[in-house]
Amino acid sequence: MTQGLLRRRQTLNSPQGPVIRLNDREALNFCSNDYLGLANHVALIDALKQGAEKYGVGSGASHMICGYSEAHVKLEERIAEFTGRQRALIFSTGYMANLAIVTSLLGRSDTVIGDRLNHASMTDAAQLSRARLKRYKHADPQSLDNVLKKNAEGKTLVITDGVFSMDGDIAPLRELTTVCRAYHAWLAVDDAHGFGVLGDKGGGTLNYFDLGAQEVPVLMATFGKALGTFGAFVAGDDELIEMLMQTARSYIYTTASPPALAWATLRAIELIEQETWRREYLHALILRFKAGARQLNLPIKASETPIQPLIIGDARRAVEISNALLDKGIFISAIRPPTVPKDTSRLRITLTAAHSEQQVDRLLETLAAVL
Repeated sequence: MTQGLLRRRQTLNSPQGPVIRLNDREALNFCSNDYLGLANHVALIDALKQGAEKYGVGSGASHMICGYSEAHVKLEERIAEFTGRQRALIFSTGYMANLAIVTSLLGRSDTVIGDRLNHASMTDAAQLSRARLKRYKHADPQSLDNVLKKNAEGKTLVITDGVFSMDGDIAPLRELTTVCRAYHAWLAVDDAHGFGVLGDKGGGTLNYFDLGAQEVPVLMATFGKALGTFGAFVAGDDELIEMLMQTARSYIYTTASPPALAWATLRAIELIEQETWRREYLHALILRFKAGARQLNLPIKASETPIQPLIIGDARRAVEISNALLDKGIFISAIRPPTVPKDTSRLRITLTAAHSEQQVDRLLETLAAVL
């Protein structure tokens, strides 16, 4: 495709980590969501082995038939405790969890209002729910207020990312909760990229803003990023979780995730609680990278999170730079439309707690050389 929009998969010949083998070539990896460096952690590998020995590999059926394991029970209870909510429900993916939230809570006579830069799964969920879909300007509470004023009939659900996956910025949740409260609207937060990373306890964007279940009644997050495993959850009060369990098609009509994964995820939650140095070190690396980028005048967007987008603009140019970096041993995918708006193609740089300061410095030097 002449516009630089054709996608090709890269084959990984190694575990996730700061250094990977990609198509049988070694490269520094700066595009993984393994923010805390847990995906190849020996404790998680051991826990996965233990889980497989205890529960086997496949779950065998959906949760509602005979696939709901003791490991799933323990993980749901642990998530509820960790997030300070009454209950939690495990899903195979964040996409399925978002589908469950919107399609179960809303119908044709209701309204779903989303940030313009929300993850695609939330937009797809809104469309499948058949509710009226409205959008507000990105991270703009006043714009949300204006939309809510004009769409106050029926049930209303406001949905937003906690950390936006392509820009790395944090939603203004405190202000959004105030607006939602004024209009008696539910607020649902997809914290896939904040959970485990933000907050003094690793509780994510809500921990970062010190918000609880009263302010944000619906919380979704994933295990496949900071926690290093796979899957997702929705946490909330008894009524919410029971409703999802009884009505969410993406929960009822799918095979339960392997119980060994739940067992490994339990260990991951222990690590993010115990090894606080991972978050502290990661945030120090973020500051180091941002300071270096400023010195080199790199076009990095403002972000406090591990997601550091370098905006290129033209899709073909973004691909060319990505290829030039790979030739120098650094892997960063080019992100292009429709994932991001036209003329905002970028290198989505992600930092992890497994990177060293020297690796970050090498990244900066190489970026300066190829741009």
